[in-house]
Amino acid sequence: MSEYSEAVKTAQSYYNSDDADNFYSRLWGGEDIHIGLYQSDDEPVTKASHRTVARMAELVADKLGPESRVLDIGGGYGGSARYVAENYGARVVSLNLSEVQNERGRKQTAERGLDDKVTIVDGDFENIPYDADSFDVVWSQDAILHSGNRPRVLDEVVRVLKPGGVFVFTDPMSADGVSPDVLGPVLDRIQLDTMGSPGFYREQLTRRGLTERTVEDHTEQVPRHYERIHRELDARRGELNGHISETYVANMKKGLQHWVEAGSAGRLAWGIMVFDN
Repeated sequence: MSEYSEAVKTAQSYYNSDDADNFYSRLWGGEDIHIGLYQSDDEPVTKASHRTVARMAELVADKLGPESRVLDIGGGYGGSARYVAENYGARVVSLNLSEVQNERGRKQTAERGLDDKVTIVDGDFENIPYDADSFDVVWSQDAILHSGNRPRVLDEVVRVLKPGGVFVFTDPMSADGVSPDVLGPVLDRIQLDTMGSPGFYREQLTRRGLTERTVEDHTEQVPRHYERIHRELDARRGELNGHISETYVANMKKGLQHWVEAGSAGRLAWGIMVFDN
């Protein structure tokens, strides 16, 4: 396997840490750890996150079935892969850089009896370890922002996507036209210099020959989600004592507030983007 880039290694180190694993597995249940589609401010995080997965699958349902091969890049604990396999019968690969998350995900996959349909692979999306034209669907949730070379990730996506295949993804983004200078607190939190934007993804994917199928703008969910996580962290602080360090909690709360403020100020964007090959 190729050496990971510095940005990928930074993300890998973070998600492999005990603090991060305990935070995401306990707060989200170790299934879906992505921005949710909330129907109310007090809706459980897990329910809203699950709704995002279900909506993404609905948008590409014409490409999902028992004969389909799906690749989830940055698949976290493999929750989305299990959902697609259970509900559509597809064979799914979850490619993820965190060995800690992957170990937990493999156990959950085995417990659900999905080993024959879901494969969890250690690796990164800047060097996808599969041949060209291998997948009917490439899927990604809130992961590509962790790359320091997003055009490289998109090159890899297009390379492994079959002709007639579809790319469906979400990513926390900068709003179009927003300077990285005003996103300093958010960027510092994720240890990157830039974020993608809707215009960036449209331009880059169109240049690579893909055609926009649909883009659903759900930007209002960004501050809603991070505020919801902040309140959940406060509400469950006692339960998390002994599992997550005080330093991690303090840094997490500060970081969540930065996301809320930037989202509320219109500096961020988020939604579900679908492009046909």
